Amino acid sequence: MILANPPLALLFDVQGTATDFHSTVTSAARRISAGRCPDVDWEGFVDRWRAAYFEATARSGDGSRWRTVQSMYRDALDVLLAEDGIEVFSAAERDELAFSWQQLDPWPDTVPGLARLKSRYTLATLSNADVSAVVNISKHSGLPWDAIFAAEMAGAFKPDPAAYRMAATYLGLQPEQIMMVACHKYDLRAAGALGLGTAFVARPLEFGAGGVVDTTYEDEFEINAADFVDLAEQLGC
Repeated sequence: MILANPPLALLFDVQGTATDFHSTVTSAARRISAGRCPDVDWEGFVDRWRAAYFEATARSGDGSRWRTVQSMYRDALDVLLAEDGIEVFSAAERDELAFSWQQLDPWPDTVPGLARLKSRYTLATLSNADVSAVVNISKHSGLPWDAIFAAEMAGAFKPDPAAYRMAATYLGLQPEQIMMVACHKYDLRAAGALGLGTAFVARPLEFGAGGVVDTTYEDEFEINAADFVDLAEQLGC
């Protein structure tokens, strides 16, 4: 694909788009529980945990009431464990499980795709995760970003326009010189409304093998890709 106005920089969503949170956190829950909760559906638990995080970010309001995402995950964990009557985890084990959100594994195509894209484009994150979490995830997964931006730096979670504008300001670029890459359509639509280019990457396993995920390609996005390697090919890398 040859774009009429190719971007200079690509912004990437991290949790879900670049990394596989569902398998990683589910595996951590099974490992830490060590067989003490044989009847718990950990995949379903992680789905509910992720939903609780989204609800917490939606309630976060402006920067004057800012809460770290890590605290949201940790607080939601206590609530969900109580709801399910799971009492076997110590405080240290709960902290360890919550920290698994900062040790996410990449999708198989992520690192090779980013390596190809880096040869031509500036690569940066734009994540709702905390800056420290994105740093930890990136080091754990070997993600070769040129810069890390996160909602924390704007005091507003995506899809708030402030998050996208913050990243553009730090990059020193106009919105039309940047392309947002995500598997979440709400993220792309918010970026597109501000003039950023949009690249949809389908992640059919984002919520596991049985999860329901919208992977339909849409003409409203400039690029629709099967993975990061396909994205690199379409962007001439």
